[in-house]
Amino acid sequence: MYPPSLRALIEAFRTLPGVGEKTAERYALMIAEQPAEETERFASALMNVKTTLRRCTVCGNLTDGEVCSVCKDPQRSHRQIFVVQSAKDVAAMEKTAEYNGVYHVLNGLISPSKGILPEDLNIERLTDRAKEADEVILATSATMDGETTAMYLDRLLKKEYPQLLVTRIAHGLPAGGMLDYADEITLSHALADRRKM
Repeated sequence: MYPPSLRALIEAFRTLPGVGEKTAERYALMIAEQPAEETERFASALMNVKTTLRRCTVCGNLTDGEVCSVCKDPQRSHRQIFVVQSAKDVAAMEKTAEYNGVYHVLNGLISPSKGILPEDLNIERLTDRAKEADEVILATSATMDGETTAMYLDRLLKKEYPQLLVTRIAHGLPAGGMLDYADEITLSHALADRRKM
């Protein structure tokens, strides 16, 4: 139905997460119909990301330089490290404007079923950084892999630095959430992390 070049573009868009056949088709047709300069700008942005984007040598977050803007910021507390799974988590936390420490991006979670072991993650750098920290906040997800990773890091850091405060973010019901829609892990965390009124 479509020429091979357009079909190839549709298939390329389908490789993106959450993009099905219809959405990929819509994206490809939009690219085909827009002015050439807009397509060139789009293609240039894609190539620029692939050539300039890298992992921060300090925390593992995405950056265009050697060190990310958070790690370079002298106004932030470098004695408090917020440990997350991915760069997306850093972006989400920064939107809250509630945290003034630094981050550490693991770039994944421990998952033996998927063949992801501690040595596959950015953990060694975390243990190096932890010697200068007062607190490490574990903010992995409330999934089985997230819990496994948090427990592993907690044991590792406490063994290496017994005086270090290792905390875990609270997990529970979202604002406006209903009990009957929550899963068992969420309810369990909501109960365990309850506070006095």
